[in-house]
Amino acid sequence: MSKEEKIVEELVKNALYRMDESTRMIQKSLKYIAEDQLWQKPNGSLNSIGNLILHIRGNMTQYIISSLGETADKRNRDAEFLDHKTGSKEVLLKMLEETVDTAKRVIFDAGTKQLLRQRSVQGFNLTGVGVIMHAVEHYSYHTGQIAFWVKQLKDIDLGFYDGIDLN
Repeated sequence: MSKEEKIVEELVKNALYRMDESTRMIQKSLKYIAEDQLWQKPNGSLNSIGNLILHIRGNMTQYIISSLGETADKRNRDAEFLDHKTGSKEVLLKMLEETVDTAKRVIFDAGTKQLLRQRSVQGFNLTGVGVIMHAVEHYSYHTGQIAFWVKQLKDIDLGFYDGIDLN
């Protein structure tokens, strides 16, 4: 295996791991909230957990599935933030998991040419590596917002790393 292939393998392995971590944290967070809290907004400037999940799906679809996967981009970003209150925790979580699984498959299957090719996404000029970095960081960022909102609603420690000595 060449040095480039090892780097690509390491990038892919870590991107998939981080995506799984965000999914795990959202799954755990959603267990603590009631259905009506899914669409509750802290204030007019912030989004509900439901809207954040729709937004994560839209971003991941646009950046990974469409751009890196070289398929048509059909994202309607504005719709992700509408105050529509549709979808249960179970439905939204299933949709999120399916989107993440598809995105992970696209990343896993991407070749070196796809990872190095420049493309435009949302007006940004990125390589495939840049697309992956953006999507993973974006997923993590909004996962933190979801966790914070659940902690705010419930005044609990979500225990993401229970049983692991982090010292």
